[in-house]
Amino acid sequence: MSKTAPEQNPIRGLVAANLKRLRRAAGYSQEGLAVAAGFHRTYVSQIERGRINVTVDGIWRLAVLLRVDVMEFFSPLED
Repeated sequence: MSKTAPEQNPIRGLVAANLKRLRRAAGYSQEGLAVAAGFHRTYVSQIERGRINVTVDGIWRLAVLLRVDVMEFFSPLED
């Protein structure tokens, strides 16, 4: 079984782009959202750059703070 490199994982990229879109729409900075969620201050940046996987629990916590449905993180991006 081969592993997919992070930069080749389309779902990680989709979550990253949607998090950035949703965070900005809600008026949060990366650091502000991380602090509000109880994450390390660099965690949101790493997610948005597709450097790390975010857990289901992390996505749920972000969705609650951003007041969106969890599925928003997996919505196709509009051009």
